[in-house]
Amino acid sequence: MSSYHSGMFSHEGKTGEGRTGLLQTRNGVIPTPFFMPDATRGSVRGVSGEELEATGIGAMVVNTYHLMLQPGPEYLRDAGGIHRFMGWDKPLLSDSGGYQVYSLIHKNPEMGRITEEGAEFRSVLDGSKHLLTPERAIAIQFDLGVDMMVCLDDPRPNDVPEGEMAASVERTIRWAKRCREEFDRQVAARGQDDTTRPLLFGVVQGGTSVALRRRCAESLASIGFDGYGFGGRHVDAEGNFLEEIVRETAAAIPEDAPRFALGIGTPEDIVRCHALGWDMFDCVIPTREGRHGRLFLWKTESPFYETINISNEQFREDFSPVDKTCDCELCRNHSRAYLRHLFRVGDSLGGKLASIHNLRFYMRLMELLRGEK
Repeated sequence: MSSYHSGMFSHEGKTGEGRTGLLQTRNGVIPTPFFMPDATRGSVRGVSGEELEATGIGAMVVNTYHLMLQPGPEYLRDAGGIHRFMGWDKPLLSDSGGYQVYSLIHKNPEMGRITEEGAEFRSVLDGSKHLLTPERAIAIQFDLGVDMMVCLDDPRPNDVPEGEMAASVERTIRWAKRCREEFDRQVAARGQDDTTRPLLFGVVQGGTSVALRRRCAESLASIGFDGYGFGGRHVDAEGNFLEEIVRETAAAIPEDAPRFALGIGTPEDIVRCHALGWDMFDCVIPTREGRHGRLFLWKTESPFYETINISNEQFREDFSPVDKTCDCELCRNHSRAYLRHLFRVGDSLGGKLASIHNLRFYMRLMELLRGEK
């Protein structure tokens, strides 16, 4: 096996380790760095595709685990793929489902087990049994028809014993090889080539061990992938940012490949990770926080942003925009007092407008990191 050289990722500029570029997918070019909201079950909750596009979003993430359970990969394949099903013509990335399955089993061992073959688990919907192997994870993602897909890996919490972490790295490597082999089979069987196939990302595990992270990254690079992701948590048990691990993991990934910081999504962590060489980000934070009335606002001094809880009494008589510097639908048309009113009366419009605002905040942050503003 060898690395792909499709010319799909190009560098345009670099400041320190932070870089800007372009990522070519079969459904469009995405300027990097970029942030993807999580369209977990095929939607960003409460926000339409047109509204998402208006915020400047270039790509989204769908969840393989949830979509394989409902409505099912065969259903989505027969429906013409996830793009057609969602009504979204821009790039989509699917995760492997591994993190969700591991979390399910970790919380309740009766729900399944991890073996060398794959992850056996029971559906949270109806209790039915499923086996998610590396091959099955790739086949499902091909049925979804996404533009970027992720290998099934074997994640572990940062605090497990070193021997268990080392074993998870070796299994992640073995599973990545099986994923790449199945990926190549699917590409050939479907008559695809470098311009029509999706992109495949390997995931670097290793917890807080620089040596294990390097071992994993170098082994994945020898197998050959289009891009590489940061697996596991990027913070310690106290929530402290693991700068050395994040930096050294990026440094161990080939320079000509996009680096995907999976699940990393607070604004300050995105800025930190981008400065350390990461190009892609995804998280539920902007929309989840928005639905709970927490909004991100720009500041002119350090730190560069703050958050407010719009339900607080102080906003009852505040008829100013949520953020005077923002051009989103909420800030152009409505006041803080009106948004607070929507949340107080339980109107779903409040969560929608707050989600749109937060997504626009994230898109403006990406524009700033790309040097566009």
